[in-house]
Amino acid sequence: MNSLKDYFHTDWAAMTATDWVGTILTVVIFLLMVGLYVYVLRPKNRDKFEVNKHIPLDDDETINSGDSNG
Repeated sequence: MNSLKDYFHTDWAAMTATDWVGTILTVVIFLLMVGLYVYVLRPKNRDKFEVNKHIPLDDDETINSGDSNG
C-alpha cells in the first residue's frame, strides 16, 4: 500500500499558479457537469427536453445557416 501512496503523492508547495488554476478549473468544470447531468436526467424535467429531442437531426429548410447560395 505504501507504493500506491507514493504514486499519488502531490507536492502542494511546489505547485505554480498555473497548476493551481488548472486544478481549480478542472474541479469547477467537473462539478458543473455533474450539476448539468442531474438537471437533465431528473424525471420532472423529462417533458421539457422530450419536446426538443429531434433538433439535432432536424433538416428543416427554415434554419438560416448563413449560406447565400440557396
